[in-house]
Amino acid sequence: MRELNGIAIWGEHDQDTLNQIVRCASDRRVVAAALMADGHKGYSQPIGGVVAYRNAVSPSGVGYDIGCGNKAVRTPLSFDDIRKDLGHILDEIAARISFGLGRKNNEPVDHPVLHSPVWREVPYLQSLHKLAWEQLGTVGAGNHYCDIFHEPATGRVWVGVHFGSRGFGHRVASGFINLARGRAFDAWVPGESMDQPPVVLDLDTPLGQDYLAAMTLAGQYAYAGRDLVVEKILAILGTRAELVVHNHHNYAWEEVHNGERLYVVRKGATPCWPGQRGFVGGSMGDIAVIIEGVASEEGARSLYSAVHGAGRLISRTKAAGRVQWQRGPGGQKVRVRVGGEITEEMMHARLREAGVQLRGGATAEAPQVYRPLAQVLAAHKNHIRVLHTLMPVGVVMAGPDEYDPYRD
Repeated sequence: MRELNGIAIWGEHDQDTLNQIVRCASDRRVVAAALMADGHKGYSQPIGGVVAYRNAVSPSGVGYDIGCGNKAVRTPLSFDDIRKDLGHILDEIAARISFGLGRKNNEPVDHPVLHSPVWREVPYLQSLHKLAWEQLGTVGAGNHYCDIFHEPATGRVWVGVHFGSRGFGHRVASGFINLARGRAFDAWVPGESMDQPPVVLDLDTPLGQDYLAAMTLAGQYAYAGRDLVVEKILAILGTRAELVVHNHHNYAWEEVHNGERLYVVRKGATPCWPGQRGFVGGSMGDIAVIIEGVASEEGARSLYSAVHGAGRLISRTKAAGRVQWQRGPGGQKVRVRVGGEITEEMMHARLREAGVQLRGGATAEAPQVYRPLAQVLAAHKNHIRVLHTLMPVGVVMAGPDEYDPYRD
């Protein structure tokens, strides 16, 4: 750990990422801030950034994918029980669960979160109810996934998922950022800089209270979605969960630090209090882990936080290139990907080496674009410990043409 302007920092980061956390920490309502070892540049607040506010919350800090998080469950199955059927299992997951930007659930479900009084109590939310109902239980695009893991130490099969509040959360975030800037909730948003100062709402205002209620509902919605998807995968496997680890990593929590009640905004950071467990995934070809917080001075300085993943080394555009419309042989317009440092063959070669079967996936999320997870975990060794190390054997993600700039 090192310090920059009083901010606790783990790992090495580029200057843009450091500038973002310094800018966030400069707000008069900020009490403390930290940056995790998997950090990289995000929208307004860096991924891996943790910022504690006094009686305030930041919608841009929480981000567009409110309640994005991970759920992992251990099953009674051994890997030998499913090894021969793994391909069929992955095909079933891909067929029964909707992946991709804007996708609706193929099997719409009901859930208590859809009947919360907050839908009526907070202006603007009722108009989003139909979207939320249609997308509940879908996974989305980008680096969001459903994984089957093998735990080498025990032979057990684990199921892991990573996604958040889908279009509902995105609309809540963009709507309240619009309102904070004097625009209508559903206004078209002009092109905005990644380096804009954070939007911060005081919680003694109606707008701040409405956002807090809407964010809480979006977090409950994200938890419900992950529960539903995991239940569906367990049904495909014909098994049950015997151990569950479930965390948000894009959210604002009301917590007490040094005797003061604060709102801690974690963007791409896992809450990790002493004794609290978290599921942290690596790239699609790397380990994932179940961690536990350890009481220490570094833990307190991190605001009891840890990494949420491995952290990107290469941007999505640099890895996969850009999609452009070009004229095909018959004169028709076709989508063509231009540029990009990572080819599909490079991605699949790495996955073959790791023994991982993939359904969907994109070079923007290839193993080559992420840090090794062990490297970022090592930076936090003084305030976390690894309880379980998991190896992916099957990964299901959205296809290569599904992009969402706000999915982190």
